[in-house]
Amino acid sequence: MLPFVHAGPHFAKIRLLSCDVDGVLTDGGLYYDKDGYALARFHVLDGMGLKRLQQTGVRTCFVTQSRSAAISARAGVLGIDRCLMGVDDKRDIVADLAAEFGFTLAEVCHIADDVNDLSLLRAVGVPVTVPGGVPEVQAACAFTTRTIGGSGAVRELCEAIIGSQA
Repeated sequence: MLPFVHAGPHFAKIRLLSCDVDGVLTDGGLYYDKDGYALARFHVLDGMGLKRLQQTGVRTCFVTQSRSAAISARAGVLGIDRCLMGVDDKRDIVADLAAEFGFTLAEVCHIADDVNDLSLLRAVGVPVTVPGGVPEVQAACAFTTRTIGGSGAVRELCEAIIGSQA
């Protein structure tokens, strides 16, 4: 696996960033309020990274098995192109989304941390994980961020993509 710092040229072709949510955009913890509603903690650095990336013309999506008003709300605030929740087969839905945008999976970067993303990670042009990613995901990914999920890992990735396209 290449050190993330040397990722630049690999990201030059990326036109869609696909992000898993739990454990990547959040710390992976599950928080519930007194009424049983799920809460999520997102990091502002990731949000700014996604906004900066969008300004370069790269499309963005969240794709998660979870269903949460918090995820939908965060996607809305950030202007994410698609927020795909309750997704079991992430490979097919991201392939369809890429095709809708006029891209191939080779032009997609996906960041994830768990086994339910393996088929997508194995299909995209640039598969990325976070330091807490499970071993199978670590093995399937070309790059690992230095920053842990929920603490700016997606910002780090966005900056690498932006830097490669400058």
